Amino acid sequence: MSSSHRRMSVLAVMLAVVTVGASAAAWADDDPDTHRPYLALGDSVVFGYITQAGFEYGNPDNFVGYPGYAAQLLRLTSTNASCPGEATSGFLSPTGADNGCRDYRQAAPLHVTYSSTQLLFAEGFLARHRNTRLVTIGIGANDVFILQGQCASSPNPQQCIGAGLPAVLATIAQNLESILFALRATGFRGVLMIVNYYSIDYSDPVGTGLTQLLNQAITEFAQANDAVVADVFTAFRMAASNPFAGGQICKAGLLNASPQNQLTCDVHPSQSGQKLIGQTVASTFRAARWADE
Repeated sequence: MSSSHRRMSVLAVMLAVVTVGASAAAWADDDPDTHRPYLALGDSVVFGYITQAGFEYGNPDNFVGYPGYAAQLLRLTSTNASCPGEATSGFLSPTGADNGCRDYRQAAPLHVTYSSTQLLFAEGFLARHRNTRLVTIGIGANDVFILQGQCASSPNPQQCIGAGLPAVLATIAQNLESILFALRATGFRGVLMIVNYYSIDYSDPVGTGLTQLLNQAITEFAQANDAVVADVFTAFRMAASNPFAGGQICKAGLLNASPQNQLTCDVHPSQSGQKLIGQTVASTFRAARWADE
């Protein structure tokens, strides 16, 4: 989920100086290097993206997403294949709709290196790591951001977004169905988890309602593909429910402060926010494994 990495030309200049079965018994330690793999897929929230980070973009270790926190809690070894700006169509196809992932990959390194789509990387990873315990995916927000960008020049942007939103949500749901099916088709039998989205401001009924519609779309085919949902939406709402924050997750310290104004935030989680998502993923994983035993 990223709205700020469209400034890729600036980023490229900045980086020019940088060289660029259902039980425990079902697990088989068939991988010589990693016996408890965890694969994280998705967009900039998963990546740990920070807006206008400058030269830090040259080293992906500067960006810590929730997979690192979840892996530590679960004693798993995480591989974070996410890409800032990834949309559901781009996840599936090299020519699919994209909100900056392909530009980002040209200018800066990801946590892991691959030249294919994120889906092809995931399929290859799962083929090589048959004992993978957990796969998480957080994606879909950039599809909505693309619509917002297309409507920005409209005489009535809100009307434009409202008219285009049903088709976008339908596409998100269909693409997630394809992604989940493809991941299961590799033979993966571990915990498959969709990580849903938080609202930027729970006191804003319109924005929160849009987030809920997005979350419904990305989870529509979860049960059909034996996937569980990490309910980040509820976790963030509870964390921002105190009188000081008043439902605003920026004031709750869960978002990165804006470089232009430290009293405002961008859309990406702070490390406190990433840690909360990691805790939500870990608790959801434990509940899913407990239910299987």
